Amino acid sequence: MTKVGVEQSLSNVSAALREKGYDVVDLKQENDAQGCDCCVISGLDSNIMGMQDTITQGSVIEANGLSADEVCQEVEQRFGRQQ
Repeated sequence: MTKVGVEQSLSNVSAALREKGYDVVDLKQENDAQGCDCCVISGLDSNIMGMQDTITQGSVIEANGLSADEVCQEVEQRFGRQQ
């Protein structure tokens, strides 16, 4: 099952991904992304300080301007519906 980390402010995205059968983890702290196949972020405070520490090897999807359904489509495209 694909494990997707989702920023806390994106509760509608979390609900939509859970409904589709994905294992969803709330990203409360930076270490929560470890082990995730993909992370969904709001993009509102993306890299403010210019730091480039890598926490996960998974894909990162910026949800800014996307609906929950569009984010789900992005995840499905990257993982071929590996649920």
